Amino acid sequence: MGLAGKVLTLFEGIVKGDRASLSRGITLVESTRLDHRKQARELVSACARLERPRSLRIGLTGTPGVGKSTFIEAFGMLLLSKGHGAVDPSSSRSGGSILGDKTRMQDLSVAQGAYVRPSPSRGSLGGVARSTMESIILAEASGYDICLVETVGVGQSETMVADMVDMFVLLLQPGSGDELQGVKRGIMELADLIVINKADGALEIPAKLTRTEIANALHLMVPRRKSWNPKCVRASAVTGYNLDRVWTLIQGYFDGLRLSGEWDSLRAGQQSKWMWREVHNLLMARINDDPDTRGFAETLKADVANGSVPPSVAAEQIVEMFLSSYSARQIKTNSES
Repeated sequence: MGLAGKVLTLFEGIVKGDRASLSRGITLVESTRLDHRKQARELVSACARLERPRSLRIGLTGTPGVGKSTFIEAFGMLLLSKGHGAVDPSSSRSGGSILGDKTRMQDLSVAQGAYVRPSPSRGSLGGVARSTMESIILAEASGYDICLVETVGVGQSETMVADMVDMFVLLLQPGSGDELQGVKRGIMELADLIVINKADGALEIPAKLTRTEIANALHLMVPRRKSWNPKCVRASAVTGYNLDRVWTLIQGYFDGLRLSGEWDSLRAGQQSKWMWREVHNLLMARINDDPDTRGFAETLKADVANGSVPPSVAAEQIVEMFLSSYSARQIKTNSES
């Protein structure tokens, strides 16, 4: 079925590289309204079918105070100077608006060839994952060849972002053993590249110590990729020190993915995880929209809370209630038609 009306207009604008059309398209995919979701599916499907060079999808996370926004701006400006189109489609948070992050990227957010979109999350990590992934598809259709996805340190958010990007970068600040102790092992295991930011001035020597400790820790971990062993590098977003080195390492990582064929399997895995995440989200939405099931679930809350009904048993009962309610509605609909 061909596109029409609003969706066709948005699609044509996005393909032409119109930033206003891209913004409206991302607003559409962020919406939870049923009519908007239908339009968003049509738009995303059309954009996904385009024959475009594969973009680099890079996730970035970091400890509090590490200077993620400053790093992303400095690194993004470096990419622009090298002729790349860079986009930060969403900073993935578990609630609220993050417009403050955009105000800390004042140069990058207005630079020609860059697009910064700090998106509201609607309070649901599942919703964030869907809208962020769809935003990436739209940005790629608009011609951006590098997509940076920022996350914050909330554990589940980082895992979710790691599932939708090709490379995961962890930013740390100089702190020697203290910094290493504050990093969860699971987050370290996700990282393909670790950048010790703020390696300048009085922090230059602590940055060297931190890099040595992190590098030693990486030797004890099993690499996620056959074609790449995680690296650790010092850099400074303020002075620009080693940002070129960071970019060289990122290029080396993606060269390895291409030559080994891992990139194809990585993207296939992303698509599969996205599909099953959407199945889960849609089923949860249907259950929440069913008044009988929702009411039944509410009555079970107290029993689960006081331990009289195990959560696993309650879950089975809720699913059975939903299937029963759905079947009853279908029978009623068929008898009335």
